This record gives sequence, C-alpha cells and structure tokens, in this order.
Amino acid sequence: MTIRFLTSGESHGKCLNAIIEGIGFGYELDFDFINNELKNRQQGKGRGGRMKIETDTVEIKSGVRFGVTTGSPICLEIKNKDFENWKIPMSVEKVDFSNLDEAQKSEILSKIEEKKITKLRPGHADYAGSIKFGACDIRDILERSSARETATRVAVGAICQNILQKFGINGSFKTVSVGGKKEENEIDLAIENSKKEGVSLGGVVQVVFEGLPVGLGSFVHWDKRLDGLLAGALMSIPAIKSVEIGLGKEVANLTGDMVHDEIFYKDNKITRKTNNAGGIEGGMTNGENIIITCAMKPIPTMRKPLQSVDIKTKTQTQAHFERADTCAVEACGTVALNMAAIIILNAFLDKFGGDSYLETLRNYEASK
Repeated sequence: MTIRFLTSGESHGKCLNAIIEGIGFGYELDFDFINNELKNRQQGKGRGGRMKIETDTVEIKSGVRFGVTTGSPICLEIKNKDFENWKIPMSVEKVDFSNLDEAQKSEILSKIEEKKITKLRPGHADYAGSIKFGACDIRDILERSSARETATRVAVGAICQNILQKFGINGSFKTVSVGGKKEENEIDLAIENSKKEGVSLGGVVQVVFEGLPVGLGSFVHWDKRLDGLLAGALMSIPAIKSVEIGLGKEVANLTGDMVHDEIFYKDNKITRKTNNAGGIEGGMTNGENIIITCAMKPIPTMRKPLQSVDIKTKTQTQAHFERADTCAVEACGTVALNMAAIIILNAFLDKFGGDSYLETLRNYEASK
C-alpha cells in the first residue's frame, strides 16, 4: 500500500486542503493529537503576527466515520481565518463591476492594487516563479510558495504519526541551535536582537524516530532507499537547505572505524553501542533510532529589506516586506517531524501490507 497526498490552498485564501490516499480501514484517529501538532507548528520563539490571527484546527471531510478510517481517501480542511481580510484581493471569482458605481469600483480596485507585489524578495520563490509562469503580480507566486502550505503537511503527518504509534513507533524533534546559538538564554537573546534589527534567523532541528523494525526501505532500487526518500521529503520543506542522517557530513572527516557502528550479540539479539548511521544502512532501517538533522535558512521576508529589483519597472528598489516571522525554527521542527512520519509510515505499510489495521497488525506481529 502506498500513501499519496495532495495539498491545495493559498496563504490568504479561503482554506488549505489535503487528500490522503492509502490509509487502510480501521485506524482510530486522535483528533486532539492532530490539532495539537497544528498548534505546535504555530508556536515557537520568534513567530510573527499571523500566528495571533490563525488557530489551526483540522476538519475531516471524508474517509473517517465515527473517528475511524474507512479505507477510502481522507479529505481534510484547515480554514484561514485571515481570509476575512482578503476576500477581495484573493477572490476566486472574477470581480463583477457591472452593478457598481464609480466610487465602489474605485474602492475594490484600490484593495486589489494594494495587495499586488512587484518587488522581488531575494531567497524566495518570487523571481523564478514569476519568470516560470509569466506572472506580473508576485502575489500569484507568494500565496502558494508561502510556508503556510506546510499546515496541511503537518495535518497529514499527524495522521501518519497517529498510525505509527499504534505499532510502537514514536517520533519527536528538538531545536539544536538558532542563529548558531545552542543555549536557550543565548537563543532568546539572539531572536530578540534580530527582531529589533528587523532581520531573521535560521537554525538546526533534529528529528528522531524510535521503535522501528529492521528492514523498512530497500537497497534494490534507488527510489526505494529510505534515507533518500526522507532527504527528499525534508528538503521539500520551505527554507530547509540541508538534511543529514546520523553523523551526516561529519563522516567525511573520520576514518571508517570511527564511523561504522560495530555489531554485537547480547541477550539473544543484535545490539549496537553507537548509532552513527542514524538508524539507516543500505537504504533500510537497521533497528536503531532514525536520527535526521535539518538546517533551516533565515526567512527571506524581513523588515530590514535587501536590495532588489522591481520586476515591473526594472528599477533598483528594496525587497517587498509582508508580515513575517523573525524565527520559525521550532515550527520547522514540527513540519520536519510530520514529513518524516509520512515517509516512514509509507515504508512501514509497503513492508507489512494489509488493507486494514487488524490485517497490518497481524502481519507485523508475525514478523517479530
């Protein structure tokens, strides 16, 4: 069974949606857990004003009956409360001016014009996206390329986490550093100083999954290797610039005897004293914890704007600023955790199969 999901929606549109295919029959979902993950995505030091407006909760539209999955596609929705302030500039329908007087028409056009963007932001999707689609208004690029889209990924991932937990597999994340600072008091000070200066901060997060069986993933085909799948999924998160498994890039600086985890046999089972591989060898889980470290760049939208170009006039200008976070590293950790959960559950179901929870559970128990 393969999990597939699609998301839709814009940052200031009516809502965000996702459709998930591949979740079998009979999994009881914990809605409080799912909504708590969405809440976690909105929290963290350095978040901006948008988080004070939105209170993300998921509404399941289909694929679940009496709190239990039915085996059919799951459709979910997260409403954008801020859409109330964007009804005109983000209208889905063509604006009808036929029954409006000149004053009303002028007011609507003014609201639309006010939200148009032509000043490119370095580090964002603005330039490449506008060239790709031939868009004159960067708003058409910004709305979908915004990290707001990750709310739906968190909802999908939370469902996957919920299912993994039923098999004793649990995930977590921690913030390793922010702006190069590792101590909490130093991080707090760095965020506060950056906020005053109008600049943003990136950082490093680490995701860990425990309780994994041996053999998820495969060495047989390149696109079945679990580390490759995890790296691709996590690199797809906006602002993530590197993904490392286990020791990561540090393996290039060490000798083999310092990198590879020696194998021992104790109490009738294979054991290790180290986990430098981060739980994955040959593209497969080896029974140790999966450890993934991700580096997030500073957010491109800043109150202290960088030099840029107006794509309409081709004149030198300062980059566009729109309400943004100073730091979203903790939020990024929640997104990374849930993206990893999607990939890991998919590999789990690929190995143990089954159209229902009970069938998959039987297959899993029989493999032990």
